[in-house]
Amino acid sequence: MQKVREVKRKKPEAAPANGDLTAEFKIGLLRRMMEIRAFEDKVFELLGRNILQGASHVYAGQEAVAVGACSAITDRDYVTSTHRGHGHCLALGADLKLMMAELCGKATGYCKGRGGSMHIADVSKRNLGATGIVGGNIPVGTGAGLACKLQNKDSVVLCFFGDGASNEGTFHESLNMAGKWVLPVVYICENNLYGMSVAFSRACAIGDVCARAAGYAMPGLKVDGQKVLEVRAAVLEAAERARQGKGPTLIEAMTYRYRGHSRSDPRVYRTKEEEAYWHDRDPIVLFKADLVNEGVLTEEAFAALQGEVDKAIAAAEKFAVEESPYPNPSEVMDDVYVGWVEGPKGLVRIEEKKG
Repeated sequence: MQKVREVKRKKPEAAPANGDLTAEFKIGLLRRMMEIRAFEDKVFELLGRNILQGASHVYAGQEAVAVGACSAITDRDYVTSTHRGHGHCLALGADLKLMMAELCGKATGYCKGRGGSMHIADVSKRNLGATGIVGGNIPVGTGAGLACKLQNKDSVVLCFFGDGASNEGTFHESLNMAGKWVLPVVYICENNLYGMSVAFSRACAIGDVCARAAGYAMPGLKVDGQKVLEVRAAVLEAAERARQGKGPTLIEAMTYRYRGHSRSDPRVYRTKEEEAYWHDRDPIVLFKADLVNEGVLTEEAFAALQGEVDKAIAAAEKFAVEESPYPNPSEVMDDVYVGWVEGPKGLVRIEEKKG
C-alpha cells in the first residue's frame, strides 16, 4: 500500500509584538486613529446639517481601543461590533467612502444603505457586524468562537462591548459558556464611564468589569484605553492564549467618549473638569507625542499626515453625498432571505432572493 506523505500545515503568520514594530507600522496606527476621529467629526457635522439622518453614536475619543485591538489580530480572526462601531470597522481597514455611503443610506454603502450607522458589516474584513441592541453582539461573538473551535480553526474572535452591556444577561451567559467550553474569544469592554447618561459607578455593584472574569474561569485585566500600544499588548497576549487552546480573556479598556451618547445628548451629567481631564489624555495626542519623542515622527510629517486624512474624508463625503444614488425602491426585497409581505389576499411568504 502506497504511503501517504504527510503535509505539514504552514504556521500562520502572527501579528508582530510591540517591540518589533517598524516606524511605518506605528505611523500607520496613528493615521488610522486620525482617520476614525476625522470620520466621526464629519459624521457629527452631517447629522447637524440633516444630510445624515437617524441615530448615530460616534466613537471619537475611543480610537486607541479599536486600533490597538484590531492591529493585534490577523486576517484569519473575527470581530463583533456594537452600536458605537464605526471605529471598529475602520480599524479593520474599511473603505472610508463605502462607510460614509452606508451611513448616508446610499446604494454604494457596505450594506447597500440598509444597515446604516448601527448595523454595518464587512465580512470580507472579518467584521461580523454591529448591532443596535446593547449586549446583542456578545452571544454572536461567543457563537463565532464556538464555530472556530468546532472547525479546528486557528482563529480568534474579538468581541467589543460597552460598560453598560456588562450588566446585561447576555454578558454573563456568554462569558459563562465561553469559560466552560474554553472558547477562543477576547472580550473587550470599552468602559467609557457612562451607559447613556448613567455613570457606571451608579449602575454596577462592583467597581471593575474585569473583576467579573474570575466567575467565568478566565483572566481579567484592566488597561489604559487611551494608549494604543498598551491595548495592543494586552490583546496580543490574550489572542495568543486563545490560540494555544487556553480559552477566553476579559479586557477592560478605560476610555472616554468625547460627545454624548448620541447627537441629542446634551451631556449635562458630566462636569467640565472631567471632560477636560480626558481631553488632556487624548489618545491621538498621547501617541503622537510618543512617536515624536522616539524620533519616528516630526511636526511637519504629522501636519502632512493630517492633510492626507482631511483629503480622504472630503473625498468620502463627496462620494457619499454627491456621487452615490439612493437604493432603487424596486430592489426592496433583494437580499431578503425569509420574510412575509402583505399581498392582495393577506400575508405572503417570500423565499431567498439575492440582488
